[in-house]
Amino acid sequence: MPLVSNEKLNEIRAKADIVEIVREYVPLEVAGKNYKGVCPFHEDHSPSMSVSPDKQIYKCFACGASGNAFQFVQNIENISFIEAVKKIADKIGVPLDIGEIKKTNSSKYEEEYKTMNLAMLYFQNNLNSLDGKKALEYLSSRGLDEKTIKDFNIGLAPLDNKLYKFLTSKKVDIDLLSKLGLVNQNGLNYYDLFRNRIMFPIHDAEGNVVGFTGRIYNNEDEAKYVNSKETIIFKKSNILFNYHRAKNEARLKHHLILVEGNMDAIRMYENGFLNTVALQGTALTNEQVELINKLRCKRVTLMFDNDNAGALATMTNGEILLKANIPIDVVRLSLKKDPDEYILTYGKEAMEDNIAHAESFINFKLNYLKNNKNLNDTRDLVNYLKEVVNSLKDEDDLTKEVTISKLAKDYDISIDTLKEMLPSKETKVINKEINPKKEKAITNKKLTLSIYHILYYMMNDERFIKIYQDELGFFNEKVYRGIAAEIIYYLQKYGKINLADFLTYQETSPLKDEIRDILDLVTDDNPDPIKMHEYINNVKEYNLNMKIKSIKEELKSESDVLRQEELGNQLIKANKDLQKIKRERSVKND
Repeated sequence: MPLVSNEKLNEIRAKADIVEIVREYVPLEVAGKNYKGVCPFHEDHSPSMSVSPDKQIYKCFACGASGNAFQFVQNIENISFIEAVKKIADKIGVPLDIGEIKKTNSSKYEEEYKTMNLAMLYFQNNLNSLDGKKALEYLSSRGLDEKTIKDFNIGLAPLDNKLYKFLTSKKVDIDLLSKLGLVNQNGLNYYDLFRNRIMFPIHDAEGNVVGFTGRIYNNEDEAKYVNSKETIIFKKSNILFNYHRAKNEARLKHHLILVEGNMDAIRMYENGFLNTVALQGTALTNEQVELINKLRCKRVTLMFDNDNAGALATMTNGEILLKANIPIDVVRLSLKKDPDEYILTYGKEAMEDNIAHAESFINFKLNYLKNNKNLNDTRDLVNYLKEVVNSLKDEDDLTKEVTISKLAKDYDISIDTLKEMLPSKETKVINKEINPKKEKAITNKKLTLSIYHILYYMMNDERFIKIYQDELGFFNEKVYRGIAAEIIYYLQKYGKINLADFLTYQETSPLKDEIRDILDLVTDDNPDPIKMHEYINNVKEYNLNMKIKSIKEELKSESDVLRQEELGNQLIKANKDLQKIKRERSVKND
């Protein structure tokens, strides 16, 4: 991002009235001290978005979209943050030179992307040829209309070597064509890799063409699909088909649909399921999981082929997403093999109904693990119970509890026996960066909401920063501790706290997404010290309970008398502190 000082950003933000900025895109009406309007970031049928002239922020109480004027323009225009800053600066007449904005990757691999784009345009143009007529007839027979063909840049590779001739006529280096997997070499001769095939371009997350899938359409003797080889710009492990189109819709809906094949994704997309992406023929990789994580979805629906391979893929990829703390559910389509066939046969509404009634991943898992087992046979039943219990290691505590209780009831097994079989959850450090999703998993809902409110209050008013410093001063979770430290540092640096400016200041921070989560979930527009004290007490109570539990565990194995006495004193003090909080709450409630 071009370097623009925080002072300059604050100047622009302060001169830009968010009400006027939003009003250019959405009609607003007065609602008390705020304004309300239909949210442009989801299918809103009633005014769900509130715009605060006092705080200079917007917030949708339906989909959770929130931020300041910069972020509103960034999201609605689908542009970068600095482009949004420039757009607003121009509107209010503040001079701002940000130079030319280029994508880093596009600059680094400009020639490669340019060549792949030329190849895509060449394939598209071939649909207008005589051979293209037959290809269009085939695409039409598959239910693809003209708009879909254009939207997905579908084309045709002819039977001869015209791509090679076309690109070399454009002065593209032969070695580059070979490195990109567009041509192969046989002695001194070069020939097109893709011939006589329908061509489906593959894009990276930024929308650059990086590869192709070629499908036969009039010759069943050849391999059904030919795919680009891996190159410097095309790594299958980094790609989810249709991600560049689906990512914005997935963010807005907080929901991603993951299918198995490219045609499934295309069929879903053309029928309005714009948040659909497809695998690249293998199980999810760490890089693909990270792409999904960036969307901050509250739900990922797995919808793979309705066969044994699809069931295995659901199980495999579900476990991978579960380990990444990504919430998932499952759709298993009946009667038809895949989403492509299903929609063609039963239509959009039937698909919508399937998605609306998706089953939980744990229910799918319980049924899947029954396959090829006779549960009336003791050995099969024991193996089934072991497999189920072992598979719970990455589930949350509530899911474990409910599943164990269900198994105990269904098969007349002691709950304690099943709990003893539970494996300990592996703790694996992926990198040294803050991972909010991983850390949030260790907290309960009441604690998380309390921490969110404390931090939200601190972002709005320096009074609450002082209360936090005086009464709490510390969060156990690193990510929340980091946000609190950022707030305190901002106050020390600028002498005051302003939510809209603080959001701008954090735009390039690794904590940005977590801060946005706080804005999404906290709806309290009237923070006060009494509420702040209660939220702090909730955190203290949780920490004390954890401390008491830890001390008791240590006492069980401690043989040193002096250490036992020390731990005993710590336990007495922790219990006293806990009882004090409970008494204060009891007096308040009375």
